[in-house]
Amino acid sequence: MKIAKDSVVAIEYRLHLGDGNVVDESEPGEPLEYLHGYEQIVPGLERELEGKEAGAALKVVVQPKDGYGDIDPDGVEEVPRTEFPEGMELKAGSILSATDDEGDEVDFLVKEVRGDMVVVDFNHPFAGKTLHFEVTVRGVRQATEEELEHGHAHGEGGHDH
Repeated sequence: MKIAKDSVVAIEYRLHLGDGNVVDESEPGEPLEYLHGYEQIVPGLERELEGKEAGAALKVVVQPKDGYGDIDPDGVEEVPRTEFPEGMELKAGSILSATDDEGDEVDFLVKEVRGDMVVVDFNHPFAGKTLHFEVTVRGVRQATEEELEHGHAHGEGGHDH
């Protein structure tokens, strides 16, 4: 079966940012499963996997616009220290979470602490970066009706959330 919209795809992958140092990878023997055609992986990688079959191995270079996007200057904000819980240790390089207006959890980076102001960055850590993937397709199958209804792969053993 070829990878197409509404198929469940299992991939093993390694990701680096051009220097060969792996910044993300699937666990050995535990491929990432996703529902193809539903923007569950970066668009550039999903596009390159279209039409491939189980066993295919490929190297894919994804430009920022087809990955995590360009860095959005509006994603960097100065927030008063008083917006953080009292006593919370804030230091540059920390990754913290907040709840947005829709109730979703959002991670952000503390870029700098300036007295009573904290500079935070809501951009994805890979925004503005060219992504280098090494991918092996481990499986392709037609999604079940339940998976299509729920909008994600359920994996072996069925529904698990």
